[in-house]
Parts: sequence; structure tokens; C-alpha cells
Amino acid sequence: MPSRRKKEWFDNDSFWRELYSFLFSEERFTAAAGQVAQALALTKPPGKTALDLCCGPGRCSVALAKRGFRVTGVDRTRFLLNKARAKARAAHVKIEWVREDMRDFIRPNSFALALSMFTSFGYFEDRQEDLAVLRNVFRSLHPGGVLLIELLGKERLAKVFQSTSSTFLPDGNLLVERREVFDDWTRIRNEWLLIQGHRVKRFRFQNNVYSGLELRNCLELAGFAAVRLYGSLAGEPYGPNAERLVAVARKPRLST
Repeated sequence: MPSRRKKEWFDNDSFWRELYSFLFSEERFTAAAGQVAQALALTKPPGKTALDLCCGPGRCSVALAKRGFRVTGVDRTRFLLNKARAKARAAHVKIEWVREDMRDFIRPNSFALALSMFTSFGYFEDRQEDLAVLRNVFRSLHPGGVLLIELLGKERLAKVFQSTSSTFLPDGNLLVERREVFDDWTRIRNEWLLIQGHRVKRFRFQNNVYSGLELRNCLELAGFAAVRLYGSLAGEPYGPNAERLVAVARKPRLST
């Protein structure tokens, strides 16, 4: 269960309910198997136990379980975990679902692999809390275990940044996204307007943005070694044309 903290933007179930079809389209679920295969090729985990951190509706958890992994999916949002349970039942796979804040979840020396996919890292106002999450993951991995983080890097954001954009959703509603970078290019403030006929629903959220170097430094501060950066799950270089920032970091085998 979540610890007693102040309510934060991701605690708003309405955000996930109203925007579910946009954030988690069927195409994204279909793509999960290939993405997990790529992640495994990059990480080469030393075992078949996996932590899917901020697992959401279970895209990657189900894909891992289908490949024979013993999976623990952790998320704070009840609505998304209910979706994940339904997906696992439909796929006839068994997964452990844990409703807990990623700042609190620690299971020492329990996993060969940890995944943080789809920009699920950087949710907190204080970057020290991001670092605490990485330290939790470090403790939760077996010695020799490996973490993969996949997100939108600061370099890519700077290249494609638009202050406003709009998208028609599958249900015909219009989503208008407004963005503002602040705090010396360390954070991004988002306002999403969901326009349903004559009704407008407003959602606001913020998150930290990391460059490749900043993410590498955080991982090393958390204790990880052999950090490698890629520009995609396919293993492309993290260079000027990188569309995503993928970090692969390993817990040293002599760590306790």
C-alpha cells in the first residue's frame, strides 16, 4: 500500500482513466513483446526474476511473464493495477502485483532484472527522491543484476520541443498539450486539456528531465557500474539522432 504522503499528480485516478486510451493504446500493448525482447538483448539478465517498476497496466510485465520470467509489477495507482490484473488473466500468466510507491518498494537481492519503461522515472519534485528510487532498485537486484531505464532524454526534448500540440483521440475527443520547461532546464511543466464536446477537463503534472550524462551520474551515485547509454531499445548510439534515452546499469557482483 502507498505510504502516507501528500497527494501528488499521479495519485489522480481521473488522469489515468480519462487518458487511458491515449497513454496505453492497443498499439502500445502490441509493441510490448518486441520492446521486451530488445530490452533483454541489451541487458542479458543473469536470471529469470524481474521487477517491472511503475508497471502501469502491465504491458511489459505480461510480455516478460510470457517469456518465462517470474515477474513482480509495482505501481501506486489502483486503476492501472486493476487493468494489469485483467491483462494478465487474459494472457493466462501469473504475475505478482504490488501496490506501493516506488520510493518505498525494496526487496533486497531479489531480482535479476529491473525495468523502468515509457518515461516512468523522474516524477518527483525533489531529484533526491529519484536517486532514492535508484538506490531502492540497486538494493532489490541480485549482485550482477541489471536495470534498464527508458525515457525521453533532455537532448531529444530540446530538439523537438513544442510549447503546444494537439491530438485527436480514438474516441473523437481532442487533447491539447501545453508545455513549459523551467528550473534551468531540469523540469517540465505540463497542462493537458481534454476537450469533450462542450466540456474541458484540465490535468496538470510536472516531471524531471535528464540528459544522458545526468542519468549516468545518478545511476553511479546509486552504486551502479558499467552504465551504458543507448538511443533506442534497438541499441542505437545515444547521439544527435537518438529518439529515446535508454540506460543499462549493472549491480556489481561483489555488492551486498
